Amino acid sequence: MARKRFWLFAGFVAVIVCGLLSRRYPFLLPAFLGKYPGDALWAVMVYLGCAFVRPGAATGRLAASALAICYLDELSQLYQAPWINAIRATTAGHLVLGSTFSWHDMLAYTVGIALVVVITQRHAGRNRRPRPGSI
Repeated sequence: MARKRFWLFAGFVAVIVCGLLSRRYPFLLPAFLGKYPGDALWAVMVYLGCAFVRPGAATGRLAASALAICYLDELSQLYQAPWINAIRATTAGHLVLGSTFSWHDMLAYTVGIALVVVITQRHAGRNRRPRPGSI
């Protein structure tokens, strides 16, 4: 399935905005979700970034790539050296690299990727044109 880079980029930006809003205005979401909607959206953003780079890639490959990036980023938080902590202390560094490892974050990434895969596959199914003679 070929993806349109314009829509991938638009989705990427929209997901960033939603993620930042989820952190800025957490009271708009159920309290029991905590910060995890933002983590799930971060994973969706990574998926869309992967799809932008490889618009023709299979959905499963994109999901695996995005999960690998998210998991590696989370695992990198186990490394606490002064130089990387200085980067994490900046707003951009904290948004990209995080600060402390959490298994719950990894679960949120998995949920985010699973949701974007389901949405992608449903969208792809709606956009398929029937082959001549298949009706």
